[in-house]
Amino acid sequence: MSTTFNRKSQLPFRRALRQEMTAPERILWQQLRAGQTGVKFRRQHGIGPYIVDFYCPSLKLVLEIDGDSHFLNEAALAYDKQRTLYLSRLSIDVLRFTNLEVMQNLDGVMAVIMEYVRSSTTP
Repeated sequence: MSTTFNRKSQLPFRRALRQEMTAPERILWQQLRAGQTGVKFRRQHGIGPYIVDFYCPSLKLVLEIDGDSHFLNEAALAYDKQRTLYLSRLSIDVLRFTNLEVMQNLDGVMAVIMEYVRSSTTP
């Protein structure tokens, strides 16, 4: 039986990604860490064959911060589509933001995230 979350084979790569986070990822992580949103997020979390930027287990929510290569490269677009489909089959929602959105409109990005958190945690 294969592990769905945080496969041991991915551990070195996940650690490297955490140590080499991009500037937008670091900036968003400062807003997400330590339960500041009311829910816990994990960074560089393994889900099946993929490693997502941020994951909230209680909400089954993935946050992805995408650079230009995700929009300019056909292979990257296909990979992202396949990855989102895989996650949706596990009932995991994905919110995607661009590097530019995080860098230039962090308040707007956080507003979208907080609205999702509020709507998901309100009975």
